[in-house]
Amino acid sequence: MRKIRKKDWNNIKSSKFYRQESYKIYIVLTYSGTFLSRCIKTYTGEPYSHVSVSLNVKLNNMYSFGRKYYKNPFIGGFVEESINKGVYGKFKNTTCAVYSLKINEIQYNNLRNLLYKFEINRERYGYNLLGLLGVILNTPIKRKYKFFCSQFVATLLDYSGIHIFNKPASLVSPKDFRYCSKMTLIYEGRLNDYKVNYEELSDIRIGESLDKKIS
Repeated sequence: MRKIRKKDWNNIKSSKFYRQESYKIYIVLTYSGTFLSRCIKTYTGEPYSHVSVSLNVKLNNMYSFGRKYYKNPFIGGFVEESINKGVYGKFKNTTCAVYSLKINEIQYNNLRNLLYKFEINRERYGYNLLGLLGVILNTPIKRKYKFFCSQFVATLLDYSGIHIFNKPASLVSPKDFRYCSKMTLIYEGRLNDYKVNYEELSDIRIGESLDKKIS
């Protein structure tokens, strides 16, 4: 992946071809009550231990790094999550906070293309469990083709030209998303009780699926 640097992004914005059309994406923080989530919550004292990203306010599909099979916590990687299936289908009392983040068309297309690449190459990727230790020690631990959830979402945003953190993606935690002033909280409560806030749909392009790559 080629990262879009802030300098490059400034050049794009100054181009006569640049169009400021608004999209929104959605950052979802959750606490499911799994063993790993309990360990993380106990250590951090934070209400949420997992981060996902969705292109659609309905949260039809959420993308992150976590367990590939809800019955097996030891095999992790790139995952596509659903409110009513997998881990969340089993842990029905999962709590969440849903944030919207306004971006432009170029950033949105970059993000969608990167997600598409992760999806079609999902077997390459694994979970960066060692990276969680790096967060505790405040020492970035990057491993090829391996991410933990907040590292993945932060990397995805950064490489898409969406710069919301001033730290390496491998040190970003769910807490950083919760305190990010560039995002807007639109819902907090049980994930199973989440309902679309239709005000989010006004004057904003609705996210799409990853059926095909945007060229």
